[in-house]
Amino acid sequence: MSIRVHIGGRLCPREEAAVPVFDRGFLFGDSVYETVGTSQGKLVFLDDHLDRLARSAERLYLRLPPRSEIEQAVQETVAAAANPESRVRIMVTRGDGTADLDPAAAGQPRLVVIVQPLGGPPPEAYESGVEVEIVSVTRNSPRAMDPAVKSGNYLNSVLALGEARRRRPSAHEAILCAASGSVAEGATSNVFAVNAGQLRTPALEVGILDGVTRGKILALARANGIPCHEVSFMSPDDLRRADEAFLTSSVRGVLPVIRVDGLMLGDGKPGAVTRRLMSLYRQMVEAQA
Repeated sequence: MSIRVHIGGRLCPREEAAVPVFDRGFLFGDSVYETVGTSQGKLVFLDDHLDRLARSAERLYLRLPPRSEIEQAVQETVAAAANPESRVRIMVTRGDGTADLDPAAAGQPRLVVIVQPLGGPPPEAYESGVEVEIVSVTRNSPRAMDPAVKSGNYLNSVLALGEARRRRPSAHEAILCAASGSVAEGATSNVFAVNAGQLRTPALEVGILDGVTRGKILALARANGIPCHEVSFMSPDDLRRADEAFLTSSVRGVLPVIRVDGLMLGDGKPGAVTRRLMSLYRQMVEAQA
């Protein structure tokens, strides 16, 4: 297994990959990115991710390279890495400039594609579930750095996960709340709760990322008769007292949660709705691959 990077129009190993210190992604986090996984060696929902990359860039007034160029770089880098399954990070920075915040000071955008082994949670995490911690770090306000933009400015999530792990070393994920007090999302995931067979997840207007996997799960639930609701407010206690809960992300898929802030959910095992959606999602991914 290996790591390969596409940068400056060429492929290179990890050791040779570098950006100039005046790249605005390095200086200011002035960049957008997506993470895409593979299944059976095929990229999972790549079009959805590139669509969201374009939406993020538009909100930041950041010009992307042509989509065909991005797709070609991704395919070439995945092939060069030759991993059984890969995690692909697609990044576009605003390019080189000076230590000047003005976006007009930037040059040409820089495309970087990083391909590494997929990694992700071990099989036992899906069988037994994971623990999460609700942290004091709040999700960025949409009026500041909009969480709907998947940008390289990730300090909010870094601090959240650091707090969760200091408090409970076994915590898999940090759960952030919005300024309203509503549960928002995980540091690198969306969150779902189940009560009395009803699926609930924070609505986009709470101030969260429009997760690709989140959207697939909502579509699967609706198509398979699972009642689901995007709610404008989910209190931390709503999550702590849920019958079931799970996280979604491109690398995790659907990952069961069995403890929130140390409190056991249900009987402490992945619940029936969670297991069903895990199966449906797995079938969806296998069908598109």
